[in-house]
Amino acid sequence: PSSNTPSNPHIIWSEIMENRRKPASLAATLDINCDCKEYVLDYLEHSFPVQLYEPYTDGEGNMFSRPVRDDQGNPVVNREAVRRREAMIERLAALPPVPGALDQVIHHFGTESVAEVTGRSRRIVKHVGSGGDVRFAVENRPGSANLAETQAFMDDLKGILVFSEAGGTGRSYHADLGARNQRLRIHYGLEMGWKADAAIQGFGRDHRTNQRQPPRYRPVSTNVKGQKRFISTIAKRLDSLGAITRGQRQTGGQNMFRPEDNLESWYAHDALNQLYRLLARGKVEGCSLSEFEDATGLSLLDREGGLRDELPGISTFLNRMLALTIARQDILFDAFEGLLLARIESAIANGTYELGLETLHAEHFEVIDRRTIYTHPGTGAETLLLTIERQDRLRVLTLDEALAMVDERGGKMLVNAKTGRAAVQRRARSVTDDDGGVRPRARLVWPLSDTVVPAEMLPTSHWEPAERAAFADAWNAELAELPQYDRSTMHMVSGLLLPIWKRLPDESTRVYRLQTDAGERVIGRKVSPAWVASVTNDDGPPQFSGADAHAMLLAGDVSLHLTEGQSLRRVRAMNDWRIELAGFNDLGVERLKAMGLISEIVSWKLKLYVPTGAVGADVLGRLLERFPVERIAGRKAA
Repeated sequence: PSSNTPSNPHIIWSEIMENRRKPASLAATLDINCDCKEYVLDYLEHSFPVQLYEPYTDGEGNMFSRPVRDDQGNPVVNREAVRRREAMIERLAALPPVPGALDQVIHHFGTESVAEVTGRSRRIVKHVGSGGDVRFAVENRPGSANLAETQAFMDDLKGILVFSEAGGTGRSYHADLGARNQRLRIHYGLEMGWKADAAIQGFGRDHRTNQRQPPRYRPVSTNVKGQKRFISTIAKRLDSLGAITRGQRQTGGQNMFRPEDNLESWYAHDALNQLYRLLARGKVEGCSLSEFEDATGLSLLDREGGLRDELPGISTFLNRMLALTIARQDILFDAFEGLLLARIESAIANGTYELGLETLHAEHFEVIDRRTIYTHPGTGAETLLLTIERQDRLRVLTLDEALAMVDERGGKMLVNAKTGRAAVQRRARSVTDDDGGVRPRARLVWPLSDTVVPAEMLPTSHWEPAERAAFADAWNAELAELPQYDRSTMHMVSGLLLPIWKRLPDESTRVYRLQTDAGERVIGRKVSPAWVASVTNDDGPPQFSGADAHAMLLAGDVSLHLTEGQSLRRVRAMNDWRIELAGFNDLGVERLKAMGLISEIVSWKLKLYVPTGAVGADVLGRLLERFPVERIAGRKAA
């Protein structure tokens, strides 16, 4: 090389050969070590313990250790330790380097397809020659590379964009109506960091106004259970930041994370305490209590052999999981996640899962009644009880979508031999009960909804495998009976809430907001018809139509007490919600059945149910005409 040639001729040679479009020789291969081996090997070379130590006792009888030295005062080295150190260094030096995630993406798709907005001034790129030989070259990038790469992505010249925190400020990557590239953005969050505000800044780069369509977010993680510790921290901080900035928790996380991704919630604390109890009783298969305590260094039992009053917290537990082997992480996390999922699903089903401020969406909202139930004596501010009529468009699952679940996702076609309804059976995640047993489950998907049932229940139920033609006929028959819209009535307490907060029902403290067709914005708490009846204190017993009573009962908010000691309430029967009539006289069974009620024998006891579907409202109308409603009880009383 001449006097002005840089010190690394391999780099200059590779660049020159690329510019001249000539194949590179073996001597021109780029040889740069881009991993961190030198730091690890240097640490092993100087810090691996190889010096011999000997025990000795001081004048007071205390035992200590000291290094062994020869006659010349040089330290004595253990040959076996030296052999192990050299073998470890040799093994690590032979491992191939693993490129970073950014370099892997660029090497796989190529620089002609990937726009990089990271601020790097130099990068290593891969070139494939005409003969198929692969070589690498160092590419210098000017300061204007970020602007050029962004414009190439927005002009649809490059289909992939990778940006870091340096490229997540001051730029827009959304499907702008004024840009050529208006394709759907699929945003993969890789190494999002620990700053929730910085993560939200990055999420907002491709989700902005004047866009053709919003992006889809896909957080990326590995199958190592310990990594959930980091995902949980990000999910918790994003939820907290969203609650602070907008009063709505899902705002911060952009709906990227599920409820079970937050491993530091109250449900997670409860699931962790139950996991400790299962470990103490030896109910966790594959991990005993002694193995858990030895691996994590956590003590769960006191001197008397019972559980300690102050058990390790969730943060301590998650941090100790990082030090366990992959197999043991899988065992403990599977048990922990099963307990957590069971608690979250139960809270969602009961309507007690707290989501913060939630926005209600419907085709139509109209305030049909407005009453003042409280006026502040000092300011004159009012608390309003609003009766709102709601209309929702039914989102049905078409036959083609149901068959796609069968053909593409391994679903099974089922038809109920008793009711004639069709369903698609899909896999569902197993849960862990409080006794440590793993309960396999299946998901049944219907045209309007789905439910999760225990897997052992299906063989003994009326659900039977069906052929494609029979399944299609049953599915289409149910679709034909469904209306286009679902109309319902809801009650909300709005306005000044704090003075009467303790008077509001305590079943749920969720706060909702909506906007009516007239443009009125309403923020408040939903209340049940039972609470409304107790507050308004109308004269005489409440009057309901069959359709109104049917909707209230199926919502599960109330139970209706009729004359002659009878009551109507929603119950779970054969893994479905049904309306049961209780307290009836055995002499009036035939008359009730003549009104349309269905009789069944359950546990050797006669039960009467209101038929499901649209006919149930007509049956309830006839029943309430003969046995009027005396009072309404809330859900807890039900």
